[in-house]
Amino acid sequence: MKQRIALLGSTGSIGVQTLDVVRGNPELFEITTLTAHRNWELLARQAAEFQPDSVVIADETLREPLAEALSAMPVKVYAGAEAIRQVVKAETVDVVVNALVGYAGLLPTVAAIEAGKKIALANKESLVVGGDYVMRLAAEHRTPILPIDSEHSAIFQCLAGETSPVRRLIVTCSGGALRDVPREALKTVTVEQALRHPQWHMGAKITIDSATLVNKGFEVIEAHWLFGLPAERISVLLHPQSIVHSMVEFEDGAIKAQLGTPDMHLPISYALLFPQRARHTRERFNFAEHPTLTFAEVDRLKYPALDMAYDTLRRGGTAACTMNGANEVAVASFLSGRCRYTEIVRAIAHALGHASFAARPTLDDYAAADAEARRLAREYLKS
Repeated sequence: MKQRIALLGSTGSIGVQTLDVVRGNPELFEITTLTAHRNWELLARQAAEFQPDSVVIADETLREPLAEALSAMPVKVYAGAEAIRQVVKAETVDVVVNALVGYAGLLPTVAAIEAGKKIALANKESLVVGGDYVMRLAAEHRTPILPIDSEHSAIFQCLAGETSPVRRLIVTCSGGALRDVPREALKTVTVEQALRHPQWHMGAKITIDSATLVNKGFEVIEAHWLFGLPAERISVLLHPQSIVHSMVEFEDGAIKAQLGTPDMHLPISYALLFPQRARHTRERFNFAEHPTLTFAEVDRLKYPALDMAYDTLRRGGTAACTMNGANEVAVASFLSGRCRYTEIVRAIAHALGHASFAARPTLDDYAAADAEARRLAREYLKS
C-alpha cells in the first residue's frame, strides 16, 4: 500500500527533493497535500503534476491567484497557518514531511503528533524550540519521529540494530560558506559571500545559519531530543568535505560513521521508507575521488553561536526558543541588507541576556518567548 504524504514546505529545497523521491518511487508514495509559504506559482505546478487532494498557501493574500491557477483541477485550496495545522490531520494522510522553515514548523508538528501521523522531520526548530514538549507528546501518542537532517539521519542509521550503550555522538560540520574567511574579516562579509556554500545547495536562511554555525548548534539540541544524550556527550567536529555525515562512538571504543555525497535525497528516502532502503539510480560515492577526509576542532572564537546553543540546551525551558526567534529576525535583517553579518550573533546574545524564562513551558509560553525574542532582536538591531 502506498504511503500518503502531506508535504509541508513543498517549494523549498527539502520539499523539492522530497518530490524527486516520490517521483522516482510512484509505486511507494502518493502526495495528498502540498503546502508553501508564498511561492504559489511553483505550488500550482507541483499540484498539477502530483494531483493532491488539497494545497495550502500560508500567505492568505495569495489564495486567489493559486485558486485561479488550479480552478480546472479537483483540488481544495486553503490559506493560512491554521489551515496547515488542519490538513495534516486528514484521514488521507499517513506521513507528514515537515520541511517548513523556522518556528512556523512547531504547531504543525504538534498537530501531526496529536493526529497519530508518522513524522519525517526536516524542521529542526520543532525540537530546538519545543523539544521537551514535542517528545513527551510523541511518547504519549506513540508517534514516530524520523529525522531528515543529514546529520541526524546518519546517527539514526548508525544506531540501527544497536543495543549497546552509546558513549558519544559526533556531529560533523562543514564550516559553511565562510569557513576559510579569517575571523577579523567577518564584519565585512557580504550576503553573496555568506550564501556561497561550498558543498550544499540549500535555502538562504539555513545557508546563513550554516555560516554562523547557529544551524550546527541547533543540530546539537535536536540530537539531544532525538537520541537522549546530554550536551556533554554530543561533540561537533569540523569536516570540510561533508562526506562523513555524523558518527556514533560506543563504550567499547568502536566508532560507526555514515558516509556519502552531500545529497539530501538519501536521508529523505531513509526517513520515508525505514526500515527499508530505496533503490537509487543516482551516481554512487567513489572513494578514489575523495582520497582525503580531514577533521578538526571548531574555532569557538570564530563561531560563538555554537557555545550559545550548548548553553541554551543546558538551561532548557524557553532558552533555545529565545535563541531561535532572535536568530530568525537577525538572519532576515542580514539577508535584506539591514545589518552586518556579525550582528546576527550579537542580536542573539542580546535577546538571551534580556529575555524572560519559563522552565517548564507550555505552547503558549513558547509563543510568548518567540515573540519576546523577536522584539528584543529588532530593538537591538535598530540601535
